[in-house]
Amino acid sequence: MSIKSAQDLDGMKKASEVVGEALSKMREFAKPGVSTLEIDEYGYQILNSYGANPAPKKEYNFPGWNCISVNNEAAHGIPSSHVILKEGDLVNIDVSAELNGFYGDNGGSFVIGKDINNLNPLVAASQDILLAAIGRIKGGVKISAIGGFIEKEAKKRGFTTIKNLTGHGIGKKLHDSPKELPCYKDRFNLERFRKNSVIALETFISTKSRYVRTAKDGWTLFTEDGSFVAQHEHTLVVTDNKPIILTHNNGIA
Repeated sequence: MSIKSAQDLDGMKKASEVVGEALSKMREFAKPGVSTLEIDEYGYQILNSYGANPAPKKEYNFPGWNCISVNNEAAHGIPSSHVILKEGDLVNIDVSAELNGFYGDNGGSFVIGKDINNLNPLVAASQDILLAAIGRIKGGVKISAIGGFIEKEAKKRGFTTIKNLTGHGIGKKLHDSPKELPCYKDRFNLERFRKNSVIALETFISTKSRYVRTAKDGWTLFTEDGSFVAQHEHTLVVTDNKPIILTHNNGIA
């Protein structure tokens, strides 16, 4: 989507702030002994209080309001009463929703309780690299250059990036142009970021794996080798200078 009016910007801000608040509160709610279904229902109550429609359900009939993935699940994890969080689990919560015709999207990974599996360096890498990448985006910059930057920074820290999960454009649709914002340098992608466009930039940083597969449930994306994956995501507006981060209130800063 391209921002063409003050109304467009206001609509995107409101939708993004709602999903940002939901993500922040869901992260605080997640503790050892809590199920991912309980977290999902809590998140739905927050979104619903603003009149926002959870995008996974609205757009794809996803079997949950939000995507909650645990450990080697990289994305699209289905909330379940059978998945009880325990000390040291790596959890990713991805919250997207529609409000008054505009979509906001954000996500974040974090460790539950004590970091007994030493995963905080992975989480920190994902978050830090996302923020550093955002700082390099402006109109005219090659999309492949940002993907290459994410990949290079991950490698510096001893990690890899997932190649078949990407960020995307967003606006009056959950997935808009540009369709893919990879976490690696795709030399065949000649597209550039456009001023006033809205994007959902994501990092998918892994301890080892480069690809994820779809589980038998048809939704959950996981690493076959058991690698952990951390993801962080902001919705932002591209400008001539630094982007405007619309999901600034989610605590990923």
